[in-house]
Amino acid sequence: MADLDALVRRVNDDVLSQGKVELIDELLADDFVEHQAMPGMPSGKDSLAAFTTMFRSAFPDLKVETLATAVDGDEVWAHSRMTGTHQGEFNGIPPTGKKVSVEMMDRVRTRDGKAVEHWGCSDDLGMMTQLGVVPDMG
Repeated sequence: MADLDALVRRVNDDVLSQGKVELIDELLADDFVEHQAMPGMPSGKDSLAAFTTMFRSAFPDLKVETLATAVDGDEVWAHSRMTGTHQGEFNGIPPTGKKVSVEMMDRVRTRDGKAVEHWGCSDDLGMMTQLGVVPDMG
């Protein structure tokens, strides 16, 4: 059985943090389903490539750190933190030069060592607050 913890870490470290989208075929099954696709993004395996490209163009120093994982059968759960500096347009928001730190939780179902489904949630409101798009509710 493949190391499911390593699968999530490779997506975070190699694909998202380093932009190595060429590794997606190695890490995601052909029938991969993305349950958290952003509006206007492609589905399936292409969703991860599009997400990575969009975020890395807006946050060129993007880093996704895996903080903790838990494996249960064919699923791995991960708590991660995404950090970066807003230096390019992001969803119509011009560059602000502000640094963001966003907590994320992901659930990934696997088969034969590859991801086949992904669900996730992230602190999008916190990110928009850090970018100054939404007023601080504090």
